[in-house]
Amino acid sequence: MTISTNTAAQILEQLADALIFADTDGRITGWNHAAAELFGYGADEALGQSLDLIIPERLRAAHWKGFQAAIDTGKTRLSGKPTLTKAIHKDGRKLFVEMTFALVSDATGKVIGSVAVARDVTDKVEQERAQSAAGPASR
Repeated sequence: MTISTNTAAQILEQLADALIFADTDGRITGWNHAAAELFGYGADEALGQSLDLIIPERLRAAHWKGFQAAIDTGKTRLSGKPTLTKAIHKDGRKLFVEMTFALVSDATGKVIGSVAVARDVTDKVEQERAQSAAGPASR
């Protein structure tokens, strides 16, 4: 696919899903309006920050282990597979998000970062859990 840089930027900004790009150090370098809506941080607050900004503390060690392995090897087991995980909103609320991850490489094939597309599924997960807790009689 060939599109202009300006058009690509407009497409990414206008996506309905949150788009987060991080460099190889895990610093946020791309953050669209949907990411701002989902996580509560404007681009001016998120850009330059660590991904820890939106990762719950108890999940950080596992996240960074997987992130570093992906950056080092150029491969991720989660690439293209929607993954349910937890995130944190600016106001402290816990979120359930479905994320799709991919590594981003430059023209020479060198990994320059990772991109995630995220969708809020908190309501859906909470409804499913409530139905499960209520048991078969409520279905």
